[in-house]
Amino acid sequence: MRVIPGLKDGASIDEAVRLIAQSFKTAGVEAPEVDAHLLLGHALRLDRAQLLAQHDRLLEAREIDAVSAFAARRLKREPVSRIFGEKEFWSLPIVVTPDVLVPRPETETIVELALDQLGRDGTKMEKLRILDIGTGTGALLLALLKELPAADGVATDISTAALAVARENAERNGLAARCMFVNCDIAGGVRGLFDLVVSNPPYIARGDIAALAPEVRSYDPALALDGGHDGLDAYRAIAAAAPHLLSPGGRAIMELGAGQEAAVSALFVNAGLRITSVRKDLAGIPRALGAVSASTMRVA
Repeated sequence: MRVIPGLKDGASIDEAVRLIAQSFKTAGVEAPEVDAHLLLGHALRLDRAQLLAQHDRLLEAREIDAVSAFAARRLKREPVSRIFGEKEFWSLPIVVTPDVLVPRPETETIVELALDQLGRDGTKMEKLRILDIGTGTGALLLALLKELPAADGVATDISTAALAVARENAERNGLAARCMFVNCDIAGGVRGLFDLVVSNPPYIARGDIAALAPEVRSYDPALALDGGHDGLDAYRAIAAAAPHLLSPGGRAIMELGAGQEAAVSALFVNAGLRITSVRKDLAGIPRALGAVSASTMRVA
């Protein structure tokens, strides 16, 4: 399907980028030129440098058809990562499907905080046991296992389809031997204690989902977005479970939604944990909250 006005057989790469970007801009796509380059490069199997080097090359009909098909999906506000079926996270290639949330760059803040705190308390190279609650693609656990070669991990998700994606990503990145996947709500099917518990839980208030960008509300699974009436349902459940999941001195690190720092901190303090740090993402939003058992703390 050709949906880009003026894009015809024999157009140059430069012309195709210009016309696609113009259509994306009209449709309200946030970064039209970036996405135009990405989609054209994907259709032609060329990287950005190759696109620039061949900027005046004329496109064949089959190439116009290929990029037009991608552009039609982007005009419906389908994210580029979903069109490609892949998203990079912590330098790992992560498969994405309609059953999972696309990993966001801000979620890397959890990895950063975990590695920083583990380094400070001297446990980074120990044989750690990690739990990732609501794993989705598995990106968070896999990034941590990549950086912690002596660690192993358990990933839970209420969605069996999401767990299948996480398993595929573990195998693809050579980390499957150190992962176990459990189909349960929060950690109901998990046994034993963990040195590190991480989660990027659903944290959007139910009434706010309709106002999200179409790339999110129309393509991310509702199960991965809906945090209940106030966005805190999953945090309540994780905070209640945390004291029974953490080993002595174990840490919990949660992703936060904008404006949720105080409420989530209170939930974990009330559950008997002590807040050790909150780290902001690149936009300056408090994004990762770290907590530890108040009675068995390692040095923070």
